[in-house]
Amino acid sequence: MTRGPNAPAPTGETMTDTTSQLILPRPALTDDAGPLDARFYDLAEARARRVFHANPVLASYFGVHEEDARLGDPSIDAVEAEIAAERKHVAAVEALDDAGLSPAVRFERDLEVHNLGLELFDLDEVRNWHRRPSAASDVGDAIFLLFARGAAPLAERLAHITDRLEGVPAYLEASKSRAKGAPVATWQETDLRNGEDLPYLFAEVRTAADDVLPKGELARLDRAIGNAQTALEGWSGWLRDGLAKADNNWPLGAERYDELVRLRAFGDLDADAILAIGEEQLRRNHEGRRAAALEVDPNADEATVIDRLKNDHPATFEGALEGYRDAMQRSRAYLVEHDIVTVPDDEVIEVIPTPEYLRSVMPFAAYFAPARFDADRRGLYVVTPAVDNDPNAMREHYWASISNTSIHEAYPGHHLQLHVANAHPSVTRMLTNAPEFVEGWGMYSEQMMREEGFDAGPAFRTAMYTDAVWRSCRIILDVKMHRGQISEDDATDFLVEHTAFETANARAEVRRYTYTPGYQLSYLLGKVLILGLREEERRRLGAGFSLKGFHDTLLRNGSLPISFHRRLLRGEG
Repeated sequence: MTRGPNAPAPTGETMTDTTSQLILPRPALTDDAGPLDARFYDLAEARARRVFHANPVLASYFGVHEEDARLGDPSIDAVEAEIAAERKHVAAVEALDDAGLSPAVRFERDLEVHNLGLELFDLDEVRNWHRRPSAASDVGDAIFLLFARGAAPLAERLAHITDRLEGVPAYLEASKSRAKGAPVATWQETDLRNGEDLPYLFAEVRTAADDVLPKGELARLDRAIGNAQTALEGWSGWLRDGLAKADNNWPLGAERYDELVRLRAFGDLDADAILAIGEEQLRRNHEGRRAAALEVDPNADEATVIDRLKNDHPATFEGALEGYRDAMQRSRAYLVEHDIVTVPDDEVIEVIPTPEYLRSVMPFAAYFAPARFDADRRGLYVVTPAVDNDPNAMREHYWASISNTSIHEAYPGHHLQLHVANAHPSVTRMLTNAPEFVEGWGMYSEQMMREEGFDAGPAFRTAMYTDAVWRSCRIILDVKMHRGQISEDDATDFLVEHTAFETANARAEVRRYTYTPGYQLSYLLGKVLILGLREEERRRLGAGFSLKGFHDTLLRNGSLPISFHRRLLRGEG
């Protein structure tokens, strides 16, 4: 996503601050409200407005449509201005005297400081934005979000897409200013592929516009697409030139990686302890898969069983999409019937193919949450047909895996969790980045649903353990790759060895790991932490513990680091 406040807009944009008057939600002041509570909320809301204005694509993601006509400013000056603004904001928040804040707002203030610590570490300390080009991917996100979500009439959304397409040449040119130091070859190649795939998205937009826009607007859209594609060809040439001097020195290094882990607030877990958890989980999940595979067929070895399961898949990708839809609806019905968690009546989810420009870094499936401020409250569950036109791609959409993935992505996984989180009025929680809870909840859901009897047969459990083996590998590779202990090729081989993924999918996975340090470990580590928290609550509450109550409380409190969830469960804040 583009980030860049307080800087000139690229040529052709109007820089009116359309979000300055945006009305944001605010938690109600409590009976024990402190004299500085309102001041904290003023600061947090001012930051949210600034971030949305500086990052129009992020604003669109949250359903703030005042920014839909803009791409924003990706230049080095804009990012430096953002860093300065964030430092000023965190200083103002930290200066608030504890004595003037209620316990609830002290909790929010601590969370805001946590968020800014991670943000500034990424922007100002690591500074991967100097070496990782992402402009083509940014453009794809900017167009896809408006095209796929339907709160406004299609004609209105197409007009804003045209506006953004007209800004592409200036956006790409401004993005070049960020480049400092030797480029990273993997990252150059990734955005090069993203740019080459964008015309597929443009063609979908153009086809949809045929029956909607008048001739004049169609001509304007055609010009914008043509100019954007010409600019992308130039961007691709610039990336290819960069490859001549590129290296693959992308690891954070041990010292920075350890600092990242500390900032994530995992309690007393350091990187060595997390690696040990990954290795132990890999062992346990291999054992679980072997046992489940023996139940499937006691006369076949594990590899044969897995191969047989992967061959049991829908005949076509459209059939697979229907399979995903069916699995998630069955899971939703089971949650309601067995009273496992509250499922609101107003949630909606749609399953669609992954856009072409994302397939090289999303080789399986992913989820886009409902827009917080949008009338269109659909979640988007995207599923990837194939990576690199791999003829074996359908083997990754086998029936048992479809069930497990749909639990993770939809019910009670990401879709339910993020839909409920959207109802919390805190903008601090809205802007919190806590993948160990979001992704951990998805993985926790996989195991919990088997515990509760949903699709609990041996084929489904074999798929669940296969996915858990994959996420165990992610912990190990996250730590080792970013400490510089294992190469991309060796990491790909490691994934194929332990997961039986098709090589193209494994390679796409590893490509993403290189620029998301600390994210990949979040899945299984988060599950382990949530399971630990659940046991703590069982012991603390005894006969008063309710599984549904535990689930509802976590989801209602939002997407927070698990250490912050623990504080809330203990009555802090």
